[in-house]
Amino acid sequence: MKTLTLLTTALPLFLFAACGGDDPKKTDAPAAQDSPAAKQQSQADSQPAKRKPRKRMRRPKVNYQAIKVLFGAEPPAPKAEVASTPELVALGKALYHSEHLSAKGNLSCASCHDLSNYGVDNKPTSTGSTGEKGERNTPTTYNAARQFKQFWDGRADTVEAQAIMPVLNPIEHGLADEAELVAKIKEQTDLVEGFKKAFPGDADPVTAKNFGVAIGAFERTLVTRSKWDDYLDGNQKALSNEELAGLKVFFDVGCQACHMGRTLGGTMFQKYGLHKPYTGKDTGRHKLDGDEAQKYFFKVPALLNVAETAPYLHDGSIATLEVAVRDMLDKQIAPSIAAKVTDEQVKHLVAFLNALTGELPDEFKK
Repeated sequence: MKTLTLLTTALPLFLFAACGGDDPKKTDAPAAQDSPAAKQQSQADSQPAKRKPRKRMRRPKVNYQAIKVLFGAEPPAPKAEVASTPELVALGKALYHSEHLSAKGNLSCASCHDLSNYGVDNKPTSTGSTGEKGERNTPTTYNAARQFKQFWDGRADTVEAQAIMPVLNPIEHGLADEAELVAKIKEQTDLVEGFKKAFPGDADPVTAKNFGVAIGAFERTLVTRSKWDDYLDGNQKALSNEELAGLKVFFDVGCQACHMGRTLGGTMFQKYGLHKPYTGKDTGRHKLDGDEAQKYFFKVPALLNVAETAPYLHDGSIATLEVAVRDMLDKQIAPSIAAKVTDEQVKHLVAFLNALTGELPDEFKK
């Protein structure tokens, strides 16, 4: 649904009168319950009540070919400038998990982008090396390289360019500059050896640029696959009836206008508050250069693994997927369409979004 980073039932209370004293209808006639028919009925009443079989949901009809055309293709994303090698990926993995490369020696990329937790820390905003909190919710590193830009405001074009920015951010890793990063790396013999193996043609391979190249190579391996992929690749039974109903709602209300391609997002910027104004303090891309036309514009997040990456939105202000769905309907979908979406359809939408959860690599499974 438009922009990214999405029901209370009343329980009837029946009151029964409990009256004392004589029953005005009581007579001296033989009690009705003593009759054979009454005894048979009493025995039947004592048996456990049989539950009515749950009504099976009819499979929704969808235009599968249209869905494949709209969502089947891998979205365009920048390719790596340096060809990947096992040595490069191994170095990137080591750098990603190194706490040494932070101001206090207590924070790594994995601290906030936990790969055993779908690449996030499930906090509204993350805490940096010096204890300060960031302003925006931590996005997942899984499938990040498949998106057209990085960060909520898209200020980095690739995962390679993105990798060094948190390291030099004063409230994240907190290193002063690239020189301090290089010095920190050279303090670790194993990392220096990793750079030599990954960049054998470089006289002095330990550089800030190569740091980004290596982490980018590792992050490009962080790709998940779910039943959504199976469905798009031809297995039309991969989605349950309820999940398919959610996909139909997703399609019918127009969520695909922003959440495009196989990743269902990560391909464009969109204004948060498109149909209902949003006036939060974070103005999105507007903060980059003061362009009023970009006020409240953020990157539309990819929805892969979205059920595992709460809380939601750029500020992590929404705790549950169901509330996020309702927020998107409220702010991003035309009121004439959103008003017709029922509680049952919201339930189906959430079921579909849960179907986007993929398998983690074996080494990162809890």
